[in-house]
Amino acid sequence: MRSLLLASISALALLACSPALADQAPRVVPAPTLDMPAPAGAGLQTAGLAGGCFWGMEGVFEHVRGVRSVVSGYSGGTMAHPTYEDVGSETTGYAESVQITYDPRVVTYGQLLRIYFSVATDPTQLNRQGPDSGTSYRGDIFAANADQARVARAYIAQLTAAHAYSAPIVTRVDMLTRFWPAEDYHQNYLSLHPDQPYIVLNDLPKQRNLQRLLPAMYTPTRAP
Repeated sequence: MRSLLLASISALALLACSPALADQAPRVVPAPTLDMPAPAGAGLQTAGLAGGCFWGMEGVFEHVRGVRSVVSGYSGGTMAHPTYEDVGSETTGYAESVQITYDPRVVTYGQLLRIYFSVATDPTQLNRQGPDSGTSYRGDIFAANADQARVARAYIAQLTAAHAYSAPIVTRVDMLTRFWPAEDYHQNYLSLHPDQPYIVLNDLPKQRNLQRLLPAMYTPTRAP
């Protein structure tokens, strides 16, 4: 859990020395060859993604053009009304995740996945991300329907064939069964605590990499 890492400047030193920092440097991966173009008159759609601490995931996708809202929460388990403590016990099957509501006329599902694989997560890390470890920090794409699952699996196969990373992609693709929003104090955490040592070291760089590497997808206006 992150609580012990957030107490003081000494925690920052521990994080800086952590052996669990990202193995793969951020890079713009190729765009997916298979995507879901928006049909005429399409309404808002949702995407579920997990890739480490939900603070950082939320901090990235709330600055993507076309994203209308990002909610931190829990996906992939069966317990009703899981809490942060339940998920952190690593016994529930849940992963920290985000639910992204987006306008497919502005940003496609495939473009969201490209951002995910480029700057939001290191898809070669198994059951860990940065200084956090455990199955609750796994990389997992929670597809809302069969079309999303097909696009996600095809994209992983494409990136694997292109040798986009120096190690195998271990990100899972699962069907979303239920998303439980996290506690209120987890929502908008990065924007509310930009000076927190954990945020400064682990999550703000992801947000900056979005702006630097994919400027056309970035908006300075934060989605609620």
